[in-house]
Amino acid sequence: MDAPVADLGATGKLTRAYRPQTNGKVERFNRTLLDEWAYLRPYGSNDERTAALADFLHTYDHHRCHTALDGGPPITRANNPAGQYS
Repeated sequence: MDAPVADLGATGKLTRAYRPQTNGKVERFNRTLLDEWAYLRPYGSNDERTAALADFLHTYDHHRCHTALDGGPPITRANNPAGQYS
């Protein structure tokens, strides 16, 4: 686990694989990753695909509308977005 995550006291949770009934949000995020990042276009290499991930995650977290959040991006639900408070 990453040190910043551990510093927050966060722990991992295990769910049954391929079980949308218990793991729906993760399954949906994985599908979104496939559709909107991993296979969006042909990449020349895995390094090129990996480099594109940071831009996708920023767009997903800060700009992409989510119906579960009344059309807002996930960052609107964060209590303390990185760099906002000291």
